[in-house]
Amino acid sequence: MSWFARNWDLVAIALYEHVLIALTALAIAAAISLVLGVWAARRPRVFAATLAVTGALYTIPTLAFLALLIPVVGLGKANVIIAMVAFSLVIMTRNVATGIRDVPGDMVEAAKGMGMSARQLLARVEFPLALPVIIAGLRIATVTVISVTTVGAYVNAGGLGTLIFDGIATDNPPKIWAGALTACALAVVADLALARLEDMLRRRRKA
Repeated sequence: MSWFARNWDLVAIALYEHVLIALTALAIAAAISLVLGVWAARRPRVFAATLAVTGALYTIPTLAFLALLIPVVGLGKANVIIAMVAFSLVIMTRNVATGIRDVPGDMVEAAKGMGMSARQLLARVEFPLALPVIIAGLRIATVTVISVTTVGAYVNAGGLGTLIFDGIATDNPPKIWAGALTACALAVVADLALARLEDMLRRRRKA
């Protein structure tokens, strides 16, 4: 605690960098996943192909992925953001497509009977009902991104991993604990917040 009190500014900067990387990656992944998920929801072959490709990206070890990106984008935040987007796609795309596909067929038919276009059906019926499942995917992806982003320190991306690896290199346990516990706290807070949002949406859907 004494190290943290003396160096809280370093922790704050590392936390800011960590959150910035995570939010940027999740925002990009969410935009891509919405497009892919909606496209794949009604096309079984596209759904299977999308999961196969994004699933293959997810299986690449983190350090290997970061190393492969160095010749393309070099060191820094862009390297980690690209990797985190790739890791998030399989989770978020699957949940978007599954959420839309699980909308009750009678509700879809009723909406079509009211004269709704495909776009209106998606915006007014399918997407709102699929939202709890989509948020569940976002929740998993968020915790994954926050956790794995710590490895980004290896490619000079900054974040809380910098404290952890610097602490290991200099044999400074308080610095290691400061980075590790802050990363854990960030993941827990994000998970609890999204879990609460997911629960609220599920209760609203049932109502």
